Amino acid sequence: MLIGNVGVEPEVRYYEADQAVAQVRMATTERGYTLQNGTQVPDRTDWHNLVFYRQLAKIVERYVHKGDKLYVEGRIRYRSYDDQRGQRRTVTEIIVENMELLTPKPASTNESPNP
Repeated sequence: MLIGNVGVEPEVRYYEADQAVAQVRMATTERGYTLQNGTQVPDRTDWHNLVFYRQLAKIVERYVHKGDKLYVEGRIRYRSYDDQRGQRRTVTEIIVENMELLTPKPASTNESPNP
């Protein structure tokens, strides 16, 4: 389970039979604090690679944007690949199984003010 802020616009791709996959980078921050002896411990921000599949990916495409706050539940997946230079790279991803949008929707602008 993670709660954090979306760092970039979601990247959504479609493949066979209208199936979608969305990738999102999300930041979680652990707030800093001050120890009893006065030592300051700074904020710590970690970045997470989130992967959404099928219907959840389509919801992300439509409603999730940079800066939004999300609550996600999922499982960790590790994968590795060889980059263009032949270097072995390892990626840690969260395969999201449940998501909740925590950013409130903007108010409707359909109402016109009275003069």
